[in-house]
Amino acid sequence: MSRFNIQKHFQAVQPLFALSKHIKAGTLEPALIELVLMRVSQINGCAYCLDMHSKDARAAGETEQRLYVLAGWREAPFYSERERAAFAWAEALTRPVPGNPVPDALYEEVRRQFNEKELVELTLLVTNVNTWNRINLAAHTVAGDYKPGMFG
Repeated sequence: MSRFNIQKHFQAVQPLFALSKHIKAGTLEPALIELVLMRVSQINGCAYCLDMHSKDARAAGETEQRLYVLAGWREAPFYSERERAAFAWAEALTRPVPGNPVPDALYEEVRRQFNEKELVELTLLVTNVNTWNRINLAAHTVAGDYKPGMFG
């Protein structure tokens, strides 16, 4: 059971919705966006967000195989170098290591795949979904009733 209904407080989270919309209208590929949203939500254990992003990804044409194996992306052959760089960046920002949260080697790897504008968008994507994960975890938002595209 939910602790509080975040949808009743739409005005309070409107800036997060606006940021999400801005990122999705940017230069990152929609498929990449959905996979990064899924990966971060996996790390954080946010069932509501996993339900949402898996449904949105499937509705956008993502394969079940790539969604099912996403947690093991390092060993799977069906993710591009660009996707792998995005997943590594997302993991570093989601689980920072004290003293060296984003190693220079990772930054260099990501910069080979993303220009500066794209890297800013990717960083905003990761930090935004981390915020949504934490809100939904705090609220105990119940997974299962999300319909693809429900929030734009």
